Amino acid sequence: MSTTTARSTTYHNFIDGSWVPSVAGALFENRNPANSDDLIGVFQKSTADDVARAIDAARIAYERWRLVPAPKRAELLFHAAQLIADRKESLARDMTREMGKVLDETRGDVQEAIDMTFFMAGEGRRQSGQTVPSELRDKFAMSVRQPVGVSAIITPWNFPMAIPSWKIIPALVCGNTVVFKPATLTPLSALNFVRILEEAGIPPGVVNLVTGGGAEVGNALLVSDAVRVVSFTGSTEVGRTVSAQASPSFKKVHLEMGGKNVIMIMDDANLELAVEGCLWGGFGTSGQRCTAASRVVVHEKVYPRFVEQFVARANALRVGDGLDPQTQMGPLVSQGQLETVMKYVEIGRGEGARLACGGHALTTGAYAKGHFHEPTVFADVAPSMRIAQEEIFGPVVSVIPCKSFDEAVAIGNGVQYGLSASIYTQDINRAFAAMRDMNTGIFYINAPTIGAEVHLPFGGTKATGNGHREAGTAALDVFSEWKSIYVDFSGRLQRAQIDTAEI
Repeated sequence: MSTTTARSTTYHNFIDGSWVPSVAGALFENRNPANSDDLIGVFQKSTADDVARAIDAARIAYERWRLVPAPKRAELLFHAAQLIADRKESLARDMTREMGKVLDETRGDVQEAIDMTFFMAGEGRRQSGQTVPSELRDKFAMSVRQPVGVSAIITPWNFPMAIPSWKIIPALVCGNTVVFKPATLTPLSALNFVRILEEAGIPPGVVNLVTGGGAEVGNALLVSDAVRVVSFTGSTEVGRTVSAQASPSFKKVHLEMGGKNVIMIMDDANLELAVEGCLWGGFGTSGQRCTAASRVVVHEKVYPRFVEQFVARANALRVGDGLDPQTQMGPLVSQGQLETVMKYVEIGRGEGARLACGGHALTTGAYAKGHFHEPTVFADVAPSMRIAQEEIFGPVVSVIPCKSFDEAVAIGNGVQYGLSASIYTQDINRAFAAMRDMNTGIFYINAPTIGAEVHLPFGGTKATGNGHREAGTAALDVFSEWKSIYVDFSGRLQRAQIDTAEI
């Protein structure tokens, strides 16, 4: 799996049941975003040749794995879930070192992987189809799920164990094999996950891990005719490329992409509850989540009080190393992500929004070797401003005033994305109307836009997704196809239509 040197640990790809170096021999470093002196490890900078080897291993293993009874596949996944649970704390600490979010959040990330693996393992005995009456006598009609084949799994860095579990585990329980390309910013969490699947007894070739960049590894997966389904989570811009690259071979494509989520606060809201929800919805994971509440639309009657309280709470957040139990918000994942946030702060200022708090990178003292930024709130934001339209993926929240419920819903829907939305109100009629009218895949009442549970479908509308969902039993539809089966046990040729004279 790896070789230890005095300087660092070099980690390998996992192909056909073995930990192997890239054929080209190139490597890349993975460093702690809170402290760049902390070298977490060195990983394989793979090429298309490595991808071809992994796809070939998955293709061959598929012919065996698809014939393993689903309950038997599930037993291995139950074992994997227990192993993840047993190692939850160490996995969470590795994740915090690797991508920065605080330990409470990385523990939650690992817990989602535990929950998803247990849940999907249960589907090994519940992949039910339909049995229906036939139009003809002595004929039986039914449908069953069948696996798709080799699955390409491409995941982001912000939930480096939860999101792979949402994809890999349903793929496996359905009988598919996997080639897994994790984000280059979080390869260790991916490797930890695959190592547990190996230890749980998943056979060689069924799960393969290839680390490296999207241009080499990702594109090689997308254009391969042997890959029959691609599941991708990332930006909308890259998602468009994934869709275009995969389309010539007519493979299934599942896309989970950007978000510009909204919390709507009505004049009858419990303001203390709303402020708390906006705080963690906006600044949890340093705002680096597709469900982050980066827009808050507030009724003008409570707008001044909300802004005052929200800004006070944001200013009081403790920013620092996620391994410190006193830290409430960690660093950005990379220098590039920090620069993106800084760019949008300048855009907001230029657009005329009022910078109510934050707005600066943190670069001195304990922050000098990390990618830290202050929690930032823009007030008096117009819905058309870029900071209210574009996904920033950082600790920047835009507060927008509104005059009515209808205006709040119109503002909420007025972006290209449709992942998650929320309303704070004590009026049940408003709550149900908002639930009906918001064009999003997820909706919350008196809660922030974060906190999805694994047994319900996860996904969005418009530029957030392409109609498929992950999590819940909906994930089975991504990684399986329906086969209709007709059995004639009459022993004779039957007419295609029912002859009512014979009834």
